[in-house]
Amino acid sequence: MSSTNLRPTDVLISEVGPRDGLQSVKAVMPTANKLLWIDALVAAGLREIEVGSFVPAKLLPQMADVAEVVRHALTHPGVTVMALVPNLRGAEAALRAGVHKLTLPVSASEAHSLANVRKTRVDMVKEVSAIVQLRDEIAPGVKVETGMSTAFGCTIQGEVSEDDVVWLAKECAGAGADEVGLSDTTGMANPAQVRRLFDKVRAAIGERTGAAHMHNTRGLGLANCLAAWDVGVRTFDASLGGLGGCPYAPGASGNVVTEDLVFMFEAMGLNTGVDLDRLIAAREPLKRGLPGEPIYGMTPEAGLPKGWVPHRVTV
Repeated sequence: MSSTNLRPTDVLISEVGPRDGLQSVKAVMPTANKLLWIDALVAAGLREIEVGSFVPAKLLPQMADVAEVVRHALTHPGVTVMALVPNLRGAEAALRAGVHKLTLPVSASEAHSLANVRKTRVDMVKEVSAIVQLRDEIAPGVKVETGMSTAFGCTIQGEVSEDDVVWLAKECAGAGADEVGLSDTTGMANPAQVRRLFDKVRAAIGERTGAAHMHNTRGLGLANCLAAWDVGVRTFDASLGGLGGCPYAPGASGNVVTEDLVFMFEAMGLNTGVDLDRLIAAREPLKRGLPGEPIYGMTPEAGLPKGWVPHRVTV
């Protein structure tokens, strides 16, 4: 049985599959399939979707049609249309296209920053400031979020100092970012670390503390999301079917599966606003657009429990 919206959502699930997922696979999903997939995600009740990234097509041919995808996504009322932008040029293109929210990848690891965007961390903070200024000039209603990559560890440099993460969060907030989220890009986080680091970042930048973006590389994705919930995080990135990873973080495949994350929160009595039956059905247009691409998910494989009715709690 499907879940229902009894009150404003307790948890916001931010679907990143059309960006993070698609840019991490070799195949290019045809534009028509992307649009059908986004339609299915919206029909399932997802209200924030990262639909693509504004990067040169020669670098990421999977994103060559991003402006067209944005135009289509904007036809869905009530959906926050997000795009990733690595620099000022990408941000201007995204703002001109009409997105509601920009996400900038800023790496806590210097080595990952140089590999991912070919800039130092300090240079990326300057880029955040320039993008915020441009946003203020041409689209002041658009939110700017920095997603802090490799916040919990890096496959290139190894351990990432928690002091570095807090410093960078303060720098990004000081540069004008509306939100600073923490990303387990390499799937190295554990629940105790997640609680500790989100607590430290919230103590430093308060309500600008943003989403938890966890990977399931070592099987701890859901545990880490629950740990983040425990310390006040209410927005969680996830990818339908667990599609995607990071091309510049070797071995870091495996975004948290949207279907499993929604099931966990709904089973706890927390309202995500997402209809699980329709969410599982949204796997079909994904499969048609990427035939043969492996997708994951324990909940879709097992099915919903007999007589499934989420029990609502007051939080």
